[in-house]
Amino acid sequence: MERFAPLAAGKYQVPAPSGVLRAMAARIAQMYERTRTRQQLAELDEQQLADIGISHSERLAEQDRPFWR
Repeated sequence: MERFAPLAAGKYQVPAPSGVLRAMAARIAQMYERTRTRQQLAELDEQQLADIGISHSERLAEQDRPFWR
């Protein structure tokens, strides 16, 4: 996906500021959601992890991932 849409020879259309702000807000919300769900995953005991099919090592690997991924 191109960031800027080409208009004519060598000219580009810059996205509207409101679109950029919406995209930034959506990205921040996504990072917050990842952080929140990883915190919840960290609070589960071994039985709860087994119930949802996640091993202890998978939980640790998920917790080690940065919030932006």
